[in-house]
Amino acid sequence: MRHAEGPLLTVDLSARSATRTPIDDVLERYIGGRGAATALAHERIPFDADPFGPENRAYLAAGPFQSAMTSFTGRLSMTGLSPLTDGLVSTNAGGYLSREFVGAGISTLEVVGASDELVILHVTDEGVEFETIPELREATVPEVSDHVGETRGLGPENCIAIGPAGENRVRFASVMTYDSRAFGRGGLGAVLGAKNLKAVTFTGDAEPDLEIPDPPAMDIHREAATADDRMKRQGTTGGTEFINENFSLPTRYFEEYSFEDAADIGGDAVEEKKYKTEACSQCAYACKLPTRDEARGVETEGPEFETVYAFGSSQGVGDIVDVMHANELCDTLGMDTISAGVTVAAYLKSVGEFGNAELAREVTERIAYRNDDDETADLLAEGVHRAHEALEVDDYTVKGMEFAAHDGRVLHGQGLSYAVANRGADHMYAGMLSPEYSGEIDPKGTLGKAERLVELENHNAIRDSAIVCSFAGDYVTDERLATMLGTTYDDLLAIGAETVLRERHFNNQRGIDAEDDTLPYEIPDLDAAIREYYAVRGLTDDGRVPDDRIDPIPVGYLPTASGVGSDGSSSRAGEGSIGGEAGDGASRDAGADD
Repeated sequence: MRHAEGPLLTVDLSARSATRTPIDDVLERYIGGRGAATALAHERIPFDADPFGPENRAYLAAGPFQSAMTSFTGRLSMTGLSPLTDGLVSTNAGGYLSREFVGAGISTLEVVGASDELVILHVTDEGVEFETIPELREATVPEVSDHVGETRGLGPENCIAIGPAGENRVRFASVMTYDSRAFGRGGLGAVLGAKNLKAVTFTGDAEPDLEIPDPPAMDIHREAATADDRMKRQGTTGGTEFINENFSLPTRYFEEYSFEDAADIGGDAVEEKKYKTEACSQCAYACKLPTRDEARGVETEGPEFETVYAFGSSQGVGDIVDVMHANELCDTLGMDTISAGVTVAAYLKSVGEFGNAELAREVTERIAYRNDDDETADLLAEGVHRAHEALEVDDYTVKGMEFAAHDGRVLHGQGLSYAVANRGADHMYAGMLSPEYSGEIDPKGTLGKAERLVELENHNAIRDSAIVCSFAGDYVTDERLATMLGTTYDDLLAIGAETVLRERHFNNQRGIDAEDDTLPYEIPDLDAAIREYYAVRGLTDDGRVPDDRIDPIPVGYLPTASGVGSDGSSSRAGEGSIGGEAGDGASRDAGADD
């Protein structure tokens, strides 16, 4: 089976050390990306870790396709302990970083510890440098890109960065790349902020030459280039009016199911503002949405459908330029647009100000710069789950994560997916919405859907391990994906299942179980459908993974100072910086202070 290649680079910010360690056995077993990072996180993050503590670890990982040349592969995956959900979360982003990342000669970056000064890491195929940058305290994401351009001759395509929201530990802060592409959900930007890590750059010429079978690789590339999909013109906003008219577009913080101004913030409105074509690395599909409005001086990339919902219908805002402005603000400040928009919508409900786009933008910016003197911003920076009682609004979250647009009150299989997903109310975890929107599955009812839900969760875990864009479904089919990875689709599903179980097992150890597999609204037979899901997954009645279902990953290569013994046992307590020497065949990178 094809898999990512290259060592794990562990950077200990407390000790200012860097170690490269071979992890071939993990990559061979889990492909790369989300799968490999989840396996490492499960073994190396203490089960009782504080998401903002130095013992938490953040993983940035590539899959095998980032070393190849075909469409839909310009992405990286990021994993860590979420300050929003208190469980493991993985998220991925596109742009142009993936080839720069593997060019640095690694498959996975692991960040542990915390710096006592604000720093940027510079990772190359020759080593790691630590740059102290106090002058960039609370700098925006574009300001960080300007700095690395001026001082290093690098561009935003070489960089991940956080904005002021991450530094100020906004629980839904994102990690940004290429200025406008977000590792969005779950608050990993706040994890880097707690570590005093402002940015990481990647350069090098060590990219492995991994051959992907052709066909289907070039067939996929050719089809992506010649396709005439509406997605290429309007991104995900192309379905806004269809969803609004036939299903539900949550409106005014879930008070209503449709929005009267959907056409003014939907696909046609976005396409009118689009002024050029944009893509991700090596992708011919080019579905990105650079937009601008010269009259109001707004220029951004997007918004996509989820942002149209979060800062549009959810807030009662019906002007696409207002939504564009909010999108630009979140990218610049480093915040997930879904959680930020829904949290601000909850605030607008609490003060009776739906439709007030100016107030929404003002509050959004205040959240990123939260301080003790601004009680409202400080409260909202905690997210809806922690703020709803003070706001006197319903808690529209699952496991602490704000809902995506695809309404489980109408798409009942998607509602079930939200309830049981390890990362909460995120639409990308399984994507039951697609067969329900298309009519392949009746959107009404939950019973009998568990088996399909499990398959989709497993599939998406593999997609995020390879790593393949979620928009590639019509091109990177299941058969093609298996061919490109050199195995069978059934074997891939088994690997995906193991990744999902490891996520849940980790969360179980933190007390997340059946009581958390729930929804803030009623849908038919939810409890019975959850029991069906547990049965298909092989979970206990209380939603836990039996310990004998989790095989230890090979850990002979792990430094004993990490808290993992050479016999595979884990102390799980007091684990902080790695220090120590690398395992057999590893080499220590030099770190230089500025």
